[in-house]
Amino acid sequence: MKLLMLCVVGLLAGCDAEQQDDSTPTGRWYTAAQVAQGKMLFRTHCASCHGESAEGTANWRKADASGNYPPPPLNGAAHAWHHPLSVLEQTIAEGGVALGGTMPGFAAVLDTGQARSTIAYFQSFWTDEIYQRWLELERR
Repeated sequence: MKLLMLCVVGLLAGCDAEQQDDSTPTGRWYTAAQVAQGKMLFRTHCASCHGESAEGTANWRKADASGNYPPPPLNGAAHAWHHPLSVLEQTIAEGGVALGGTMPGFAAVLDTGQARSTIAYFQSFWTDEIYQRWLELERR
């Protein structure tokens, strides 16, 4: 019994959360490290408009007096999941003006890896059902 306890303690000592590197799987295209980085980036660059948890704004489906649409939810409750990864990346880089919104482009602020981490963060709010539907569209 004493030997068993020593083995368990030895194994647990080797289980350091810091050892979970960029390859920690999430069951999705992104890693846990990308979600963590994306959370910081999202809070810095996106949350003021899209909300802390990517919940978007009230009445996001209705254009304002200028004809522009407010920031939609990115948490799976709106249409972001209808867009392939390339379109999500393009929207972050170029902004949403071409899509009827007012979002500025972030190409000068976020590199491709950072944009992908930001996407990973808001996709982490997507239910498995929404994510699977997105994957089906992505594969087309």
